[in-house]
Amino acid sequence: MSLQHAIITALLEKPSSGLELTRRFDRSIGYFWPATHQQIYRELARLERAGWIRTLPGEPGRGGRKEYEVLPEGRAALAEWVGTEADPKPIRDALVLRLRAAAVVGLNGVDEQLRRHRLLHRQRLSEYLDIEQSDFPDGGEEGAASGDRLRHLVLRAGIKLESFWLEWIDETLAELDRERSRSTTSPVRDPSGGEPEVSRGEDP
Repeated sequence: MSLQHAIITALLEKPSSGLELTRRFDRSIGYFWPATHQQIYRELARLERAGWIRTLPGEPGRGGRKEYEVLPEGRAALAEWVGTEADPKPIRDALVLRLRAAAVVGLNGVDEQLRRHRLLHRQRLSEYLDIEQSDFPDGGEEGAASGDRLRHLVLRAGIKLESFWLEWIDETLAELDRERSRSTTSPVRDPSGGEPEVSRGEDP
């Protein structure tokens, strides 16, 4: 997916100014395809030069802002892209890599990073659930328009993904606790040659 397709999709949903697009990306679209306002404005200029969008005729909106709409060429390009084959992308997450490294060099505070990520995922999940309650109060029932049902499914993907990460982080933190418990109760050889003592992780 590219930013240009995300912008065309947003403009087909509702003609908008660059500022309005930025706000919509911050609130919803950016949850699955983030972009800065500089990137959005640059892409708007490229799309206009390519003849895929145009500035709406008439007076500029509030604050002199130009509003954009999608031209038939832009809609056709988006429709073609929708059916284009694409492979799933592998997970590329620094936290997962840190955990793999911790298996070699020791934990070194990785559990604190896991707890921090758990908090962030909880916040994001709460935002998604608030959007679902606001935008899809009927739970995507059969009577809803097809477009609304599909947008709800996109949101549900985000909800399920955040729920997965929370479950995985809790599972990982529990395993780290078990690792610490095993390390503090492992046998320690008595240097005098007697029976092994059991270390309880306490000072003598």
